[in-house]
Amino acid sequence: MILVTGGLGFIGLRTTRALLEAGETCVLVQRREPALPEDLAGQAGRRVFCERADAADLAALLDVGTRHKITGIVHLAGSVPWPPGADEPVDGARKAVGSLLNVVQAAGEWQVPRVGMASTVGVYGGVTAEPPYREDLPLPMTAGHVIPAFKKAGELLAGYLADATGIEILSYRISRWGPGGNPFSSFMALPQLVHAAARGTAPDFLRAALACLRQRRARRVLRQGLRQGDRLAAARAPVEPPHLQHRLGEGGDQLGGRRRRQRARPGRADRVARGPPPGRIRPTALPRHHQAPRGHRLPARL
Repeated sequence: MILVTGGLGFIGLRTTRALLEAGETCVLVQRREPALPEDLAGQAGRRVFCERADAADLAALLDVGTRHKITGIVHLAGSVPWPPGADEPVDGARKAVGSLLNVVQAAGEWQVPRVGMASTVGVYGGVTAEPPYREDLPLPMTAGHVIPAFKKAGELLAGYLADATGIEILSYRISRWGPGGNPFSSFMALPQLVHAAARGTAPDFLRAALACLRQRRARRVLRQGLRQGDRLAAARAPVEPPHLQHRLGEGGDQLGGRRRRQRARPGRADRVARGPPPGRIRPTALPRHHQAPRGHRLPARL
């Protein structure tokens, strides 16, 4: 019996139907009051079971295992602070990461050998390699949106937990805009144009244009946030390394040489220490997921 968290969502229902076609029985776990669609209602209590529980609530999740013999888990409930602003940032992050940890802990107690967890194709954002993208492609350690940020963190945690617990944990980099998916996207125009072409219908150009504008605005706001973060960090800590992640034990002479050259250039250190003239830095209202981390000195030129 396969437990599917978020089993009544857009992706969860399609996953459940595929599992039923493969001969499995499913337990669908949902935070809201579960209600099966008509095509699955006839199998309720026989091959499909619904449970109301929150993956962030460990006791409620473990209680599901007392009523069903769970042999596999597909974790589709978003381990992301969603919707943005629903919780305080720290509380939202704690719930998001905690739900993943709870699922893995439950798998250990139920002796489940394999857990599949939802990631996103958004983790490829910022990759400069030519497509097609492979699963072993190195990914940038930055993200311009809360979803790929937490999905990247989840993949790293899953790798550690798989090694530490012996449970096989797979990360599914899912796109919901395929042929059977959602024809409209708030992030890009391409899905609705492709669906219209495949179905021989007229595309909604206004909606497609709005998606393009949102994408361009998000990129512009992100660049502005990064540049302002660079100026602020330079004024506060002029000799901090330029990235949040570092290869310790490598390139020390190169970094030290760069710092020595900066100090040797006439007037350079003095200008950096003073920072930009008053009035050059103005606060910018940015979404939290576009703000540069504190103390993170970013490249001045993107």
